[in-house]
Amino acid sequence: MSDDRTAPEAYTPDPRRWRALSVCLVAGFMSLLDVSIVNVALPAMQAGLRASAAQLSWIVSGYALTFGLVLVASGRLGDDRGRRRMFVTGLALFTLTSAVAGFAPDPEVLVAVRLVQGVAAGLLSPQVVGFIQDLFRGPERGTAFGMFGAVVGISTAVGPLLGGLLLAWAGDADGWRWVFFVNIPIGAAALVAAFRLLPADTVTTGERRPLDLGGSVLLGVAVVALMLPLVLAERDPASAPWWLVAVSVAALVAFVAWERRAKRVHGHPLIDFALLRTRSYAVGASLGTVYFAGFTSIFFVLTLYLQNGLGYTPLQTGLTMTAFALGSAVTSALSGRLVARFGQPMIVVGLATVMVGLGVTDLVLAATAHGPWTGLAIAGPLLLAGAGGGLVIAPNQTLALSEIPHTSGGTAGGVLQTGQRIGTAIGLSAVGAVFFGRLTASGGDWADAISHGLLITVGLVALALVLGVVDLVAARRARGRGTPVTATGGR
Repeated sequence: MSDDRTAPEAYTPDPRRWRALSVCLVAGFMSLLDVSIVNVALPAMQAGLRASAAQLSWIVSGYALTFGLVLVASGRLGDDRGRRRMFVTGLALFTLTSAVAGFAPDPEVLVAVRLVQGVAAGLLSPQVVGFIQDLFRGPERGTAFGMFGAVVGISTAVGPLLGGLLLAWAGDADGWRWVFFVNIPIGAAALVAAFRLLPADTVTTGERRPLDLGGSVLLGVAVVALMLPLVLAERDPASAPWWLVAVSVAALVAFVAWERRAKRVHGHPLIDFALLRTRSYAVGASLGTVYFAGFTSIFFVLTLYLQNGLGYTPLQTGLTMTAFALGSAVTSALSGRLVARFGQPMIVVGLATVMVGLGVTDLVLAATAHGPWTGLAIAGPLLLAGAGGGLVIAPNQTLALSEIPHTSGGTAGGVLQTGQRIGTAIGLSAVGAVFFGRLTASGGDWADAISHGLLITVGLVALALVLGVVDLVAARRARGRGTPVTATGGR
């Protein structure tokens, strides 16, 4: 980050920008879908591969770990070495590992491939944000982020539905393989389109900056050491290696010291901390991390409750989640266009709506006889919660990146997405601990477990709401004192 943060940027609209965005969104959808779609196929994997509980956990958590591990470094590489190169590399590797995962002969191979697949997803994901920063300006950028926000919300919510459809179509014996095979034709088509539609790589920083390998390693250690005990604690908090949190803190302290030294010595740290001193960006990153802790936990506890507690099939479970996805899709598309007009107040309204939707979901579950009609009974509240969620993700990303130059879009996007992955791990760990703790304490009362799990998700969303309200009040006070704030309504 330098003076280019406020300097006007030359911009000529690329006539292919919307088609290029569609390629990015398809790839982003696949990478995010694989976080949730695998969950419903775990019982089939266990039966087909004779996988242990620990191996099943690593099939899910290994992907999440390596995904979060490389986000910042790959974002920086996209900024410096070319976004299309990084995007195509990640997409090709993701498609290849999907094929290998589908043919996996044993759980050990599947775990190893999922680790590599997470790296592939981490390579391409920050480039989506970087391309949006490069290709769009003004209201168009808000619209583009609105479409990306819809992809984030829909991919998370619709994963159980697509997984359930594939299992119902192919059967339990081989259906889990199609959870991976389905990526192959989509990935291949996206690769062809990427070469045709994505803009050619150019030097975006004016020079070829040296790679900060030391900073990348230290940040990677900090992220993995924090996320590993969190993802392993989802079902059994007592056995998680919590001592790694101390390792994470030590690595983070070392990372900060290393980055400051890199700034003094050669001026090219992995993360320029001027990025984090940009108020709109710091607030957006914090709010996004906390919101994802609550947002992604909803599907975790509801899937467990519906499938294990009520005996729903994966397809029935996925259909129940579709209500959230529909609400999110509609409002995400609208919020991207409206963020320049309404700004931060729209995010606050969205967070409050998510809280109300989840709260009503809990009340409906408490008042309804638990059985075949439960999924239909909570469809309305989930639709409301999804509609609120669509007012959060895209506007928050748009405002967070509003003061970040397009030359740093990949790095900034990588930091944002790393926060989202960490928030997800924290939320799943906290909600999972409460859910399974209540399930054990109540002697297998699934209704009691889901109620307490939902209360934790509501609490996490409420914390994000507090951050949003504090930011909104601070911005209005700053305007009252004549202090400049961004033009996007709140930050």
